[in-house]
Amino acid sequence: MADIKIQVLDNAPLIIKGEAELIDGEGKTMETSSEFHLCRCGLSQNKPHCDGAHQGKFESKVRTK
Repeated sequence: MADIKIQVLDNAPLIIKGEAELIDGEGKTMETSSEFHLCRCGLSQNKPHCDGAHQGKFESKVRTK
């Protein structure tokens, strides 16, 4: 079983659960907690973290094979 889980929900951010290290484009570690949400819509003012700005403005349905 994985120590980190990534959950993808319809019309929502990626939900990361577990002790994950998030690294920016310069290789610096970013602050996280045992659960954090990553923006998928591009509207967040706190990228890469989700701030809820997507609500009612972003649509993405999860597809499974």
